Amino acid sequence: MRYLSLSLTREYNIMFIRGFMILFLSCITIRLNFSISTIPSSLKTLPLEGHLSFAEADLKHAARDFGNRYQSHPMAVLHPKSVSDIAATIKHVWNLGPSSHLTIAARGHGHSLHGQAQAHGGVVINMESIKVPQMQVYSGEFPYVDVSGGELWVNILHETLRFGLAPRSWTDYLHLTVGGTLSNAGVSGQAFRHGPQISNVQKLEVVTGTGEVVNCSDEKNGELFYSVLGGLGQFGIITRARIFLEPAPTMVKWIRVLYADFTAFTRDQEQLIFSQKAFDYIEGFVIINRTGLLNNWRLSFNPQDPVEASKFKSDGRTLFCLELAKYFNQEESFAVNQEVEKHLTHLNYIPSTLFQTEVTYVDFLDRVHITEVKLRSKGLWDIPHPWLNLFIPQSKIQKFAKEVFGNIVRETSNGPVLIYPVNKSKWDNRTSVVTPEEDIFYLVAFLASAIPSSNGPDGLEHILSQNKRILEYCERAQLGVKQYLAHYTTQEQWRVHFGPQWEIFQQRKSVYDPLAILAPGQGIFPKSITLA
Repeated sequence: MRYLSLSLTREYNIMFIRGFMILFLSCITIRLNFSISTIPSSLKTLPLEGHLSFAEADLKHAARDFGNRYQSHPMAVLHPKSVSDIAATIKHVWNLGPSSHLTIAARGHGHSLHGQAQAHGGVVINMESIKVPQMQVYSGEFPYVDVSGGELWVNILHETLRFGLAPRSWTDYLHLTVGGTLSNAGVSGQAFRHGPQISNVQKLEVVTGTGEVVNCSDEKNGELFYSVLGGLGQFGIITRARIFLEPAPTMVKWIRVLYADFTAFTRDQEQLIFSQKAFDYIEGFVIINRTGLLNNWRLSFNPQDPVEASKFKSDGRTLFCLELAKYFNQEESFAVNQEVEKHLTHLNYIPSTLFQTEVTYVDFLDRVHITEVKLRSKGLWDIPHPWLNLFIPQSKIQKFAKEVFGNIVRETSNGPVLIYPVNKSKWDNRTSVVTPEEDIFYLVAFLASAIPSSNGPDGLEHILSQNKRILEYCERAQLGVKQYLAHYTTQEQWRVHFGPQWEIFQQRKSVYDPLAILAPGQGIFPKSITLA
């Protein structure tokens, strides 16, 4: 009897396990079938030149970005071959009406920081799939290039150089798409002279949130044109752009000098951005309590006086590096060297810290990519990037620096801290970008990379805490700071961010994307809110 009882018990356990496994597998099947059934059948059968992908590898790729902190899986990824594919997909979602929860996000090279190009349960458009029509360069008195919104700036550089031309304004990193940078602003060391990239666009082709394909410029459909520039993807997807060009140099005189005094550093920067013929590129960065960084800073640079340079000691001080570039052609080398020396005599840097080199124009513009290759080889590229980018009014930059660089940021984390002024007169106030009220404001960018295993200043939690302290100080001190590449979690925070511009921003949304279909990852207009 005991043996029979044990056998029955064993048999019962086996039956129970089998039953549980069948139930578990049934639940998985039901869940998968439910996920598939929630995809509108009409979406799967849209007549497209390209295709919609529902493959897990595609969805997983579209759910990540450079920030590497947010992951929202879409329902599908569109690989368009033409603008009509994008228009048809948006039109389809538009026709589903306000009851549908489907949203659409345009994804370029995936360099967003907080999931801005993601669409949870929606459709992500792979903008790099669009290959036609090809780039077209027009030389002449007012040269320009027509490019796809999914084209990388580095490809534009190489194509336009074939004609001896190049765009006038850049970002520090060229492996970004045209649509991505124009949806934000596109800022770098040339912005003091030419303005951001959005100030160097003549014409756009845009697909609105209703699926309409619209050509727009200052003269035609101007409201949409200026809405989309710096519009964070809220009013339409940029599918084509006409970019102004200028004659391209072949060489760059690249200079770095150090300051121990922040006032002298900013005074010289501000002097230089108003000197029209001094330099073509002006940036700066902060070195905080990391003597070892001086070696990286000097890398590939030749000291003016090697003996004096070898004597220089940072002594743990916070130092400020001024980075300058002068563009020229080979035959102008002697004259450029004389001109550079003349302008340097008016600056108040530490004399022994003058470092300079000459590189090709391409190598200078694509300098960050060299760092990317090195970091990828060490597995240090695809890690969290909790960046914080701020626009600081000129009148508040001294106060900001004293508190932030003196008390909050005690050590430079794993990444540069950029700081340089721009001239607001080069920015068009009709665009959607929000900047401080003053004529001169500074870009201050904390471009940290978080080491996952670190609990120190390179760790994610430490960097996030530091960013929070900086923002809290700016608000408490009422510095009038505006975030660039901003990230907020509530619409009220966005309302504060836009300030007096909020009403026009909201009005534009109600016209061009009334069902809040586009760019849900920005978190500005939830899909549940109907604006029409």
